[in-house]
Amino acid sequence: MSAIENSKLTVVGAGSVGSSVAYAALIRGSARHVALYDIATEKTEAEVLDLAHGAQFTGSSDIIGGSDISVVEGSHVVVITAGAKQKPGQTRIELAGVNANIIKNMMPQLLEVAPNAIYVIVTNPCDVLTVLAQEATGLPVERIFASGTVLDTSRLRWQLAQRAGVSPSSVHAYIAGEHGDTEFPLWSSASIGTVPILDWKTGGKEPMTVAELDQVAIDVRDAAYKVIQGKGATNYAIGLSSARIVEAILRDEHAVMPVSTVLSDYHGIDGVALSVPSIVSASGAVPIPETSFDDTELELLHRSADALRQAAASLR
Repeated sequence: MSAIENSKLTVVGAGSVGSSVAYAALIRGSARHVALYDIATEKTEAEVLDLAHGAQFTGSSDIIGGSDISVVEGSHVVVITAGAKQKPGQTRIELAGVNANIIKNMMPQLLEVAPNAIYVIVTNPCDVLTVLAQEATGLPVERIFASGTVLDTSRLRWQLAQRAGVSPSSVHAYIAGEHGDTEFPLWSSASIGTVPILDWKTGGKEPMTVAELDQVAIDVRDAAYKVIQGKGATNYAIGLSSARIVEAILRDEHAVMPVSTVLSDYHGIDGVALSVPSIVSASGAVPIPETSFDDTELELLHRSADALRQAAASLR
C-alpha cells in the first residue's frame, strides 16, 4: 500500500500553523486524504473551503474537515497544532500551562476515534507536551512524538548553506535538545558534504570560525522570536517541516530526523522528551543510541533534559 493510495493525515488545529501544515501536505502530496479538525466551526470550514478550492492543483490529495471529531476517524497520522500561540517576548515554556490542559483533555478523545494513528505534536512547548500526552494516553513512546528540532535543523542548514555557498541539502548538521532556549547544534559531527564544518573553504571562502558558529547557533535559537516579532507567528516553515515528517511516516522511509521522543536510558537520560537524531518510519520514531556527542554536547543535552524535567513537573 503506497502512502498516496490510501493514507490519511488529520491536522488538529486550524490556526496559522495547522492551516499551513494542511496546505504544505496538500501541495507536497504528503497524504492521499487530508483532514482539518478544530472546535472553531466557522474558521475550520472556511479554511477547508479555501484549501478545497485549489484541489484541481494538488494532484491526488483531497481535503475535508470541520468541528466534529469524527473527521479524525481512520487517520494514519495525526498532527497536533491546537493551542494558544506564542506571543512576542514569550518563551515556549511560558506557554506550557495553557496548552498542557488542552492536550491532556484532547488526547483521549482523539485516541478514541483514531486508535492506531501515529501522533506528532507541534503545539509548543512540544517537548513537555509530548511527555504529558504520552502519560495521558499510555501510547508506546515511538507512536507519540514531537516535531522537535526538525525545523530548527532546517534553519541551521539554511544559514550554513548561505555562508558556504551550497545547497541546504548538502549541509549535514543537527540541532538537538529542547525545541527552545536550551537547544544546541551538534558541531562535533557537522559537515558540508564530507568536509568537517570548520575545514570548509571551497569557492574562495574563508573558513568558518568557532565564534561565527556560536553566533549561528544563537541566530537559529532565536529565529522564531524574530519572525513572531515581525508577523505574529511562525507558520510556513513549520508547515513544511511537519509535512516532511508525515511523509517519512506514511512512506515508511526510515529517515533520520531530529524529532523529540520520550527518552529511556539515552546517554543517561530518562523520562523527558528531547530531540535527538531518530529513525522515522511507519512504526513511528526511534532514537539512534549510537549518536555520538562530545563532552560539551553531552553536558548541553543533560542541561536541556533538566530544564524540561522541571517544566513538566510543574504541570503535573
